[in-house]
Amino acid sequence: MVLELIRPGTNINFLKYRKLAYLVSAAIIVAGFVSLAVKGGPRFGVDFAGGLSIQVRFAKAVDIEAITKAVDGVGLQNVVVQRFGQDEANEFLIRASDNEVNQETVRASVEAALAKNLPDSGYSVQRLEMVGPKVGADLRGKALEAIFYSVLLIAIYISGRFEQRWMAAGMMAAGLAGGIYLLKLAGASTVWLIVAAMLITLALCFVMRLKYALGAVVADLHDVLITVGIFSLLDKEFDLTIVAALLTILGYSLNDTIIVYDRIREKNRTVGKSVPFEEVINKSINETLSRTILTAGTTLITVTCLYFLGGAVIHDFALAMLIGILAGTYSSVFVASPILLDLGQGLTPRKGAEAPTGGPAPAKA
Repeated sequence: MVLELIRPGTNINFLKYRKLAYLVSAAIIVAGFVSLAVKGGPRFGVDFAGGLSIQVRFAKAVDIEAITKAVDGVGLQNVVVQRFGQDEANEFLIRASDNEVNQETVRASVEAALAKNLPDSGYSVQRLEMVGPKVGADLRGKALEAIFYSVLLIAIYISGRFEQRWMAAGMMAAGLAGGIYLLKLAGASTVWLIVAAMLITLALCFVMRLKYALGAVVADLHDVLITVGIFSLLDKEFDLTIVAALLTILGYSLNDTIIVYDRIREKNRTVGKSVPFEEVINKSINETLSRTILTAGTTLITVTCLYFLGGAVIHDFALAMLIGILAGTYSSVFVASPILLDLGQGLTPRKGAEAPTGGPAPAKA
């Protein structure tokens, strides 16, 4: 017995609202970019920015200003104290830009300062992390590369999986490698290399008429940008756990998109040109809607439990997953699928191309 939350035969016209959805997505992404520009970029954690971070828990409610004054005498540079996790947890992060100091010496000095200035607070140092500036820069570069290569492999996989155009996918990868090589010769930084690589990937998908790959890549980038933008608006830190969340979101979003794309391909191959492509997409989204809601709902329940009950250490990771799951579910319906319609006419393969005009050729057993 198959559980159906949506009654069979339901025909909600999702594509009718696609332009409104585009505007909502664009507004959130632009707001995120503005926030990043105003703040001078993401607020990197110790993993990426370098320096030291000390997590302290108090038995009683303590004011941030009191903690700042308490550790002033330690001699750390650019000290910033911020609340960590839920308010009732009474946990704080003491961050400083120092990275050439002894960890044990710093720990002892901070504990002595807290014992002297906040004697009845019931403090305990939970952890102390230290990362050098070079290591932080390397980690930032590797994190960006991980996100980019995951998107590139997704584009190659979708091109072969749905359009049976492995050669075109290989040519796209080769063209991208050539573009990156030229940019490296020009001395472009890692950040601009990744940005350029993303733009080249989208351009190659369009030029080579890989419409399913283009839709999947745009949807994945949409989910990442939404998550990063909201994190910037909420003034949250970016560290390795957030990168792990972003990579997980990419996989989740792709899985949801593939389910809808599979149904679109099957129906398009069955009805051919007798049914408008817009109707094929709408029916496919409606037929997979129960599965989409069940998958997103059960995943959201799990991640929500992590967010509220998992503790301060994974609080931001769980928040990123919550945002990403919602964005991924939304994008599979209102971004990835509508792009097939809005860009599909311009992406129909020419005569003699590898895939027939009526839809991707079925895979041979």
